[in-house]
Parts: sequence; structure tokens; C-alpha cells
Amino acid sequence: MFSLQRSKLARNCRYILNLFKLFLLSMSKLYNTIGLIGKPNHNGASTTIETLHQYLVDEGYEVIIESSVALSTNIKNAKVCTLVEIGEQANLAIVVGGDGYMLGAARVLSCYNIGVIGVNRGNLGFLTDLSPNDLIAPLEQILHGKSRSEQRFIIEAEVYRHGKLKSSNSAVNEAVLHAGKVANMIEFEVYIDGSFMFSQRSDGLIVSTPTGSTAYSMSAGGPILTPNLNALSLVPMFPHTLTSRPIVVDGNSEIKLVLANENYENLQVSCDGHVILAVMPGDEVLIKKSPYTLRLIHPLDHDYFNVLRNKLSWGNKLY
Repeated sequence: MFSLQRSKLARNCRYILNLFKLFLLSMSKLYNTIGLIGKPNHNGASTTIETLHQYLVDEGYEVIIESSVALSTNIKNAKVCTLVEIGEQANLAIVVGGDGYMLGAARVLSCYNIGVIGVNRGNLGFLTDLSPNDLIAPLEQILHGKSRSEQRFIIEAEVYRHGKLKSSNSAVNEAVLHAGKVANMIEFEVYIDGSFMFSQRSDGLIVSTPTGSTAYSMSAGGPILTPNLNALSLVPMFPHTLTSRPIVVDGNSEIKLVLANENYENLQVSCDGHVILAVMPGDEVLIKKSPYTLRLIHPLDHDYFNVLRNKLSWGNKLY
């Protein structure tokens, strides 16, 4: 009888000790809950999600998978959540896809204090650092705190009609005023912090963040802004003048675009090329910095200028 009691006591002690070890392990981790987000119905993204899930579960992390990509994987008994729920519950989000998919996730995740890592399954990949072919080693370093982080500010675009807010959305890269038809000129005025800057007849205007300066803005001849700058660039699209040039303004500026009444009705503001806000002649569009920021997590060896050299095929050192 006494030996049975001792055996039961020993089992209870081992159970409590194991629970205590798990508690200490969870307390020592920089990230306890990790969300996996990826491009749905993309074989490469699904394979990477499966690899990440297996590795993270084996390492003792709580892993949640975004619902749209979970259906594309062969993971059994996975914890599935919406993108918003990942923002609310996770400490870290790993986004698998190209910059386009990263932008969609970033607009939501920026509302939460959550770090974001990008795994490049697209083309250029300015926002997605990690390669799917060399993933686990750099990720392990990041999970152990050997990483660097940066805050990227985002912007908000608001459409006002007769003084009333009609629609709004956020953008990580850029907000673009343009006509609904290709090669259709529009007319508008630009104000910076209430001061009139210029009027213009053109195909539209790109208002870009430093993050977006290597995207659509760059293709239109805009300047490349380093991510640490508190600045916005205004890049005209095919202006009907030879003197119009891109201009860089303070990042805290409020930019107001006033649409002329003579414009056609089919006008739009595009946020990151994904979200479309309808604009009518006479409307006002306000573009300003959002109170939210995107927290990007990079490996320690991340170098922005090295990214530019590789992505844009710039020359290396001469010697």
C-alpha cells in the first residue's frame, strides 16, 4: 500500500515538473504564438506553409493558420483563424507569397502590435526577405531574437463628397488618383497642409510612401526613398506639361486633391492596387499618414541597399 502511494506521488511530481518545464520554455520564447499566412491555391506557398507548420510545432510553438490558405494544405488538425484573429492572438506573422500578397496582409496586421516576416514566393520581393529554399536556418535565428525590426508607416486615403466622408482605406505602398479608363486625362488641384501647390491635367497622381517608392511610383519615374525617411512622394502620371516633376514632401503632410467638376464621372483612388475607392467630379481626396505602422522583422544580415542592388541589377563594388 505504501509503495503504491509512493509510486503515485512520484508520477504526480513528474507531471508537475514537466508542466513547470513547459511553462519556463514558453516564458523564455520571444514569440509564443505564430500565425502563418499565404497565397491560397499556390503550390509553392502551400508547401512552404506545411514546412513551417511542422517545424514550429516540433519546436513547441502554438501555430495558427489563416483560413483561406489552410484549405490548400494537407495539415491535419490545424488551428485555423481569420487574418484579423491572427492579428489579435499572434506575436508574429509569417506571410508566404509575393509583395502583392504581403501588402494585403500588411494593411490588416498593421492595426495590431505584431511582427511580420515575409517569405518570397513571388517575383521581386522587396518586402519578403526569406527564401523558401533557405528558410529554417534564418528563421531559427529570428525566433531566438537574432534579428532587426523596423517600423514602416502607412497612409490613409479618404474620399469626401459635399463635406461628408464617403469611403476610406489604407495603403502600405501608395494611393493613386486615376481615371477609370486607360489614357483618360483628368483635372485636379493639389493642396499641401491647406496651401495650394498646383493644378494639373494628367492621367493621375501617385502618392507614395518610402515603402512604395520601389513599386508603382518607381515605374512612373518617381524617386526611391529609403525606408527610414519620414516623407511622401507625389508623382504625376503622364502630365500634359513638360515642366511637371515628382516632388517629395514631409511625411506628416496632409495632401488634399480636389477634382474639377468638368471631369468624367468614372474616377478612382486605388490603394496598393487592391482596394478601389470611387470618386466623383468635385470630390475631395485626403491622403495622410495613418496612426498605425507595419513592424517588419528582418534577419541580422538584412541590408536595404543590398536588396536594391540585387532586385534592380545595380553594379557591385569595382574592387
